[in-house]
Amino acid sequence: MVGAKAPGHVVVVGAGIIGLSTAWYLQERGIGVTVVDRGGVASGSSWGNAGWLTPALTLPLSEPSVLTYGLKAMLDPASPLYVPFSADPQLLKFLAGFARNCTPGRWRAAMGVFAEVGHTGLDAFDEIAQAAGPGAEPTRPADPFLAAFASVADRDALVKEFRVIRETGGSVDYSLMSGGEIRGLEPALGAGVVAGIGIRGQRYLNPPRFMDSLARSVTARGGTITGAFNVLDVRDTGTGVEIIGSEGRALAADAVVLATGAWLGALARRFGVRRVVQAGRGYSFTVVPGSMPGRPIYFPAQRVACTPLGDRVRVAGMMEFRDAGAPLDPRRIQAIVAAAAPMFTGIDWEDRAEEWVGARPCTTDGFPLVGASRSPRVHVAGGHGMWGIALGPLTGKMVAAGLTGTTPPAIMRHFNPLR
Repeated sequence: MVGAKAPGHVVVVGAGIIGLSTAWYLQERGIGVTVVDRGGVASGSSWGNAGWLTPALTLPLSEPSVLTYGLKAMLDPASPLYVPFSADPQLLKFLAGFARNCTPGRWRAAMGVFAEVGHTGLDAFDEIAQAAGPGAEPTRPADPFLAAFASVADRDALVKEFRVIRETGGSVDYSLMSGGEIRGLEPALGAGVVAGIGIRGQRYLNPPRFMDSLARSVTARGGTITGAFNVLDVRDTGTGVEIIGSEGRALAADAVVLATGAWLGALARRFGVRRVVQAGRGYSFTVVPGSMPGRPIYFPAQRVACTPLGDRVRVAGMMEFRDAGAPLDPRRIQAIVAAAAPMFTGIDWEDRAEEWVGARPCTTDGFPLVGASRSPRVHVAGGHGMWGIALGPLTGKMVAAGLTGTTPPAIMRHFNPLR
């Protein structure tokens, strides 16, 4: 509520990009913060993702073509969208709700919301960078960001999405490229690439380095970050909150922000947040190419994302609707290799490192859950799907505005966690 009294001390549960960004923006408003996490900084999906800050590709997952995969394809371990057979009632509820949102009308409406987000996510990164100074881990321009395709028909599918972005109020600056042009720009691309798109105005970052840098900034400004703190319960005492951890630990504060990713529902449900938050697990690994790409490369048809991170390239992909805590499935890694290998040259795909799986928090309508719960002292920030990194600082800015009684960014109206 605009004009409400700001809390003096807030506990943020979750030390990923959402939680740390929230802590940072609360500090900007003079509020003391304590961040707790059952693992540590970036112990979840904030570590192994592709690190893309791409307004042109920050799009709703519920595109109508998802349903054209068909049930048989989704049960195939090699499918970019994989749903292991399960009788889990929460998963079934999520899938039913997700399917209802995969209609052309709802997808276009969702595209309009993401078009409204536009470059405001990048603006929030710039605010953090300007305050942190020259020692902070930077975001990097992708000039241009490349999308590569095995056929012109595949390229046309992304061009169609770009047209919808423009029709729904957004903007995207792109140009078409032949196979020879895109391979000339990036020699690591192989003969399997026959068409491309160059997208301007996009950025990327090194997720582990950026997260470490953001954590250092929060602590340097007086915040506390505590790992190995497993939160079991959150209680609204009427005048504040109590955060109950394992092994008899407890914290008291004026307010709490739940930024626990795919585990958001476990703590938020009792405060009226009924939306299902389902783990959409993504996989990644790193390889050493013979020729290091100078920018990120996306293979939309294969749903594979590649990002240069120092002396290695991170290769990421898959959307696996499965229990967040399930172990890494080596078949998913092999499926990414099989999809990416024909598109590159000069890579030893058996020389992989840093194999990883992380649980991205997905909602049925594809919109995050950001703001106050039924309790004005309990706020939530999660459900960003694949776009937690890209929208992390903007989310922190929105949550901090809501907690301090200042006017939040207008886009926040779409993300009411009680919807």
